[in-house]
Amino acid sequence: MAEGKLTKNIIYFGTPEFSVPSLDGILRAGLQVPLVVTQSDKPKGRGHVMAMPPVKEFAISHGIRVIQPLRLKDENFIDTLKSINPDFIVVVAYGRILPKAILDIPKVAPINLHASLLPKLRGASPIAWAIINGETKTGVTTMVMSEGLDEGDILLREEVEITDDDTAKTLGIRLSVVGSGLLVRTLEGLINGSVKKTPQIGTPSYAPPLKKQDGRIDWRRSAREIFLFIRGMEPWPGAYTRIGNETVKILKAKPLDGTGTEGRIETVTGDSITIGTAKGLLSVIEVKPQGKRAMSVKEFLQGRRLKGGELLI
Repeated sequence: MAEGKLTKNIIYFGTPEFSVPSLDGILRAGLQVPLVVTQSDKPKGRGHVMAMPPVKEFAISHGIRVIQPLRLKDENFIDTLKSINPDFIVVVAYGRILPKAILDIPKVAPINLHASLLPKLRGASPIAWAIINGETKTGVTTMVMSEGLDEGDILLREEVEITDDDTAKTLGIRLSVVGSGLLVRTLEGLINGSVKKTPQIGTPSYAPPLKKQDGRIDWRRSAREIFLFIRGMEPWPGAYTRIGNETVKILKAKPLDGTGTEGRIETVTGDSITIGTAKGLLSVIEVKPQGKRAMSVKEFLQGRRLKGGELLI
């Protein structure tokens, strides 16, 4: 780590809502952020209106310059980063891997906030996979970035409990707040010399990125596994199945004791649907039909002639 007086200039890389608390925390700590780098604006919602990434909206509201490069190896972009002469590059859920040419720019270090207890769950979707895998705790880790996938030396870590009510969305919100505090403590510790890096220890596991088709529910799994899967897939890409002629996302469900045929609707009442799995039953609580709002099972069943015995795809 570099020594001496620091100007505390930080170039911040981030994109989704998860990244906003950390940028806010850095600014509140009095550290300077002359530039934010984020991904391109993208169409959003049913109207496909172009929308800014949450970090861009936040940066603009605080008068911070924003760049959205198409190519990270573009020489003009890299020259712009170098011209700032930053002490740190900080990355929080930016969504793209930074090349060595960028990692070498900061005077002190390139720092990443990762939403797991490394070396567990390296990769793009650690929050979702922590829930899907049935973990009872996860956390956030700050590390010095290297060219490998989340392989850099650890700076600080903090644990967070996973409850049975957590989805990837709710857990992500908690982790983003805890991570903001951890990141600020990391930066301040690097500046005053109280934080030291240590190698990652243990067998790594991985959290690959999620695609839309990954949300299809496999009814050959147990009710408990599907319960975890539904929670881990919320909000993206959503856990879905075919009920009747509709593609339906299952937003909330609970596992029950009992036996049934895998993927078969076992019982339908005025306000419940129970589905068989490889082990146990799954009671569906809340759904979202394609192109419609989220609703209770009772609302969903109104006007639909659903009955037991139907196999889901």
